[in-house]
Amino acid sequence: MTIQNFSSRDFARDVSAAKRAAMDGPIFITDRGRPVFALLKIEDYYRITDQSKLSLLDVMDGIPSGSKAIDLDPPRLDLKISSALLADSR
Repeated sequence: MTIQNFSSRDFARDVSAAKRAAMDGPIFITDRGRPVFALLKIEDYYRITDQSKLSLLDVMDGIPSGSKAIDLDPPRLDLKISSALLADSR
């Protein structure tokens, strides 16, 4: 795991670069050369804080976009729909 440093100025200038770098390991955001904040993936945060319970949102966020990982076979509804009668308002 690689720890990278971003100065406060560099972080403010390019937050996206810091987020991409955080995928490889924690990011220390420094002020005058001293670490003042840390940026890390949420999974790493949960691991180091020993939070093993995941919410439904956490589970849904973990499913890759466009994934067919969930088999869903909802029951068919047997609805009887009749046509509506519209009154002529002339």
